[in-house]
Amino acid sequence: MTDDQRWQATLNRDPASDGAFVYAVTTTGIYCRPICPSRRPRRENARFFDLPGAAEAAGFRACKRCRPEAADIQDPQVRAVQQVCEMIEAEMADGEEGLPTLNRLAAEVGLSPHHLQRTFKRLMGISPRDYADARRLDRFKQGLKSGVGIAEATYGAGYGSSSRVYEKSNGRLGMTPATYAKGGRDMRIAYTVADCRLGKLLVAATERGVSAVYLGADPAEMVAALEAEYPKAEIREDGSALGRWVTALVGFLDADGPHPDLPLDLRATAFQRRVWQELTRIPYGETRSYGEIAAALGQPKAVRAVARACATNPVSMAIPCHRVIGADGGLRGYRWGVERKEALLEMEAKGAKAAVKDVA
Repeated sequence: MTDDQRWQATLNRDPASDGAFVYAVTTTGIYCRPICPSRRPRRENARFFDLPGAAEAAGFRACKRCRPEAADIQDPQVRAVQQVCEMIEAEMADGEEGLPTLNRLAAEVGLSPHHLQRTFKRLMGISPRDYADARRLDRFKQGLKSGVGIAEATYGAGYGSSSRVYEKSNGRLGMTPATYAKGGRDMRIAYTVADCRLGKLLVAATERGVSAVYLGADPAEMVAALEAEYPKAEIREDGSALGRWVTALVGFLDADGPHPDLPLDLRATAFQRRVWQELTRIPYGETRSYGEIAAALGQPKAVRAVARACATNPVSMAIPCHRVIGADGGLRGYRWGVERKEALLEMEAKGAKAAVKDVA
């Protein structure tokens, strides 16, 4: 199913789609089954995953109303991958640092290790080992947020020592565990919301650089998404501090200015950073496929992981994830709405043609 088909099935609460995918809401951090009776999100705030485990690896929590993690999965390969996710989760629940080997996981689901590794990466975008690392780190983060001490969160997540936390969280937390445990306390983030040709534009920055560039329709939802990650940070509205960056972004959207070159302060995994750096190399007015980006990184099979890195890009336009399309030319998804992606590409295509004409 394409994301558009999944969205339609979600709107219709189609029972035939139950177990085929889950959808997540970026503004709430919750993922659901397509039949969930809850209120539907805006299209630009919805993301789709083949498996509950993929949604959880991306940082979303299961809905307590529809219990998507308990959905009956029909596809045998998807069911096998879900079973592997459950085995990894069960091992972590015992507080042990060691995890099942690939051979053991494969034997449990009746697949060869090579077939399991390939199928898991195709459906989840990451390997079983990377999934385990991501879930362990998430378990650690949730422990900190719940108020337990760093030591208890460390061993409860299955880390053998505090040094293992720093080793595994390097580039993922973007800060020390102590700072994250405080919900971003002592961090100062300024933001402003402005009108632009694509609706509303939120720009937020720390003293080191821009951390968020959101496109949307509802300023309140956009600010809520910013506050959700750092509930204890000092987040304040300050248009004067961000004026020059807002002007640059709005000018770019009006096709009057160059591509915005902003100082960035982002928190990301090492893989996300590699993808985002590759996106900045795509020339204005051109596009690349997810497969081409994966190949440029030397990981041609990491197409789904590339797509996920694009979907989690927090600074629209500054990192031009809108320039990445499907191999067939389709626009696929876009965190800020496919309509905005289409508008950005049309604007850049016209701008590139005009520049060529001027040179001629």
